[in-house]
Amino acid sequence: QVQFVESGGGLVQPGGSLRLSCAASRSIFSIGAMGWYRQAPGKQRELVATITNRGSTYYADSVKGRFTISRDNAKNTVYLQMNILKFEDTAVYYCTGDSRDVGGWGQGTQVTVSS
Repeated sequence: QVQFVESGGGLVQPGGSLRLSCAASRSIFSIGAMGWYRQAPGKQRELVATITNRGSTYYADSVKGRFTISRDNAKNTVYLQMNILKFEDTAVYYCTGDSRDVGGWGQGTQVTVSS
């Protein structure tokens, strides 16, 4: 089973930036697609971005042009660069992969955008 540990969240002002990291417990080379989800209080968990091993990316309309997902298979790590942050980006961010060997949702990392 592969586990993920998210980090890099914090408190940031509107317009600021953060880079989230997702460290996997073992190789992610065989995981075709990795992705970031987020969940704000009282809302459903939503897909933010995905990236395949071929480098194809997907972004939710709400973050397109502001967020960039990347992966470094050699480091077993996925990143989410978050720029021009808005109040509505406040949420707990989770990392996962498209694999039957992926465990349940981890603790996530809290991102709070506040002035």
